[in-house]
Amino acid sequence: MSVNPFWENDLVATAAYYSVVVLCMVVFMAVFELVTKYNNWEEIKKGNVAVALATGGKMLGIANIFRFSIEANDTLLTTVGWGVYGFALLVFAYFIFEFLTPKFKIDEEISQDNRAVGFISFVISLGLSYVIGAGI
Repeated sequence: MSVNPFWENDLVATAAYYSVVVLCMVVFMAVFELVTKYNNWEEIKKGNVAVALATGGKMLGIANIFRFSIEANDTLLTTVGWGVYGFALLVFAYFIFEFLTPKFKIDEEISQDNRAVGFISFVISLGLSYVIGAGI
């Protein structure tokens, strides 16, 4: 009996992609936690809407990159590889955003619940995830 029919089953493949993407999402959010100067989950717990927007944008951006990666690739390993690459580009965009706003610090504004900055961060993460995804 071949193992291939098991892995070619749509239900099994969907569960596999889902499981791997959730794991990647947890790891990637931990990386973003290290990159930002504030504690995402503590700030969200306090009701900081700007942090919630920025964090939500990152999560949506990561999920969207994986959406494109799943559609464009044949294997789970290739999908993860492109997802990791897309995530690296998203992190790079975070640093570019910080660099392009020399009049204020993005992290400080978001940690102080500046919702305008949180919203722009959300839009940048989501918007660039479409650009990254199109390249995949």
